[in-house]
Amino acid sequence: MKEKIQNLLEKFKGKSSEEIIQLSFAEFGSRVNFATSLGEEDQVITDMIAKAAPQIEIFTLDTGRLFPETYELIAKTQKRYPLNFKIYYPDTKAVEAMVQAKGINLFYESVENRKLCCGVRKVEPLRRALANVDAWMTGLRREQAVTRSNLETVEWDEANQKIKINPLADWTLQQVHEYIKKNKVDINPLHAQGFISIGCSPCTRAVNPGEDIRAGRWWWEQPDQKECGLHNNPKWKKKKD
Repeated sequence: MKEKIQNLLEKFKGKSSEEIIQLSFAEFGSRVNFATSLGEEDQVITDMIAKAAPQIEIFTLDTGRLFPETYELIAKTQKRYPLNFKIYYPDTKAVEAMVQAKGINLFYESVENRKLCCGVRKVEPLRRALANVDAWMTGLRREQAVTRSNLETVEWDEANQKIKINPLADWTLQQVHEYIKKNKVDINPLHAQGFISIGCSPCTRAVNPGEDIRAGRWWWEQPDQKECGLHNNPKWKKKKD
């Protein structure tokens, strides 16, 4: 698998994000999909897929705790792009058992509880979404967080045993905004209110001037803990240790 990833890194070297998406579909066909959380980066990739490789399946995870604005954006995106757009939900019994045992807002009480909630609402549905693919695409960028500082365009996702492709890995937030403006991409109105990274409503707040762009996610935790389990990066952990 290391050789496969190295070959893809070489193939993607110097290519635009749109070309990386096209090459990914040429390489994997229906065995690659794209995970969107409807953030700015993900909306950019959705727009690129619609233009460069509309056959690629796009999916999102509805945790049951999203902002109303996010649901509205899902509807608007589905209407604008006639793509294969799927929505995955957490297992009802698992959610009920967790809430019964730990409470509705368990995530505020400890990192372990928060990761449990993310596991039930995000990680398990993701596994189902990735069950029939060999690779998946994300909107991750290196400058988003300390946990993503050594992000590669192509990586091995150890947790899911899949190849992970990050077409915007080396993009800046300014580049994201320029693409959105040029292509009139629909985005969540919460971004204009200071919400940079938008997840579940109880776990997301606006970012204050001068704060890190991920400061609004799980703001009661330390920066090196701020991943939900979808994008754990063992390389960064080794580097940190």
